[in-house]
Amino acid sequence: MGTYCSYCERRLPTSLAVEHVIPKSLDPSLQTAWKNFLLGCTNCNSVKLNRPTNNRDFLWPDVDNTMLAYSYHQGGFVKIASGLKPSQLKKAKKLMDLVGLDRHISAGNPVPAKRDKRWQQRKDAWDAAVQSRLRLTQLGDVPAAQELIIEIAVGLGFFSVWMTVYSDHQAIRQGLIQKFKGTAVDCFDATYILSNRPRGRI
Repeated sequence: MGTYCSYCERRLPTSLAVEHVIPKSLDPSLQTAWKNFLLGCTNCNSVKLNRPTNNRDFLWPDVDNTMLAYSYHQGGFVKIASGLKPSQLKKAKKLMDLVGLDRHISAGNPVPAKRDKRWQQRKDAWDAAVQSRLRLTQLGDVPAAQELIIEIAVGLGFFSVWMTVYSDHQAIRQGLIQKFKGTAVDCFDATYILSNRPRGRI
């Protein structure tokens, strides 16, 4: 899967946790079930704790195309995507609340714990993506420059941020999908545009 949190997409050079989708305290039979494991960062994992979950009422990043469920914005903000069906919106909101994906120090958002820097790291990734886009224009949109940008993105994490900033750049999108280990290629069409995931809810 690579060294990225399945929920917030931050890079996990250390402190990664094997996260039980359905808490083992609620269903001991799933304690060692491979299908019940995801990689999670300490913040997503600690917000989630052992709150009840199931495979029916939430969107899950190993089953659904969760990038279609959320939109990413300057400043490190994550919001529910527009245009979702009511059932999809409800499931997207439940996952967002479960791991605190929208926690931000800005007023009007759920407040993060002091040690929760997901919003800050997402903002930093956004700023780096925007800056790299400017440099690409200035220096020339050549394959070597594209490859360097993709390497920077892989090192910083937050795949969805980079895909958003480069939403109109097919070569960068293709490179991001190929280089971010663990990315589900069936979440994209032949031109690397988001599409509904086969057998997923979105």
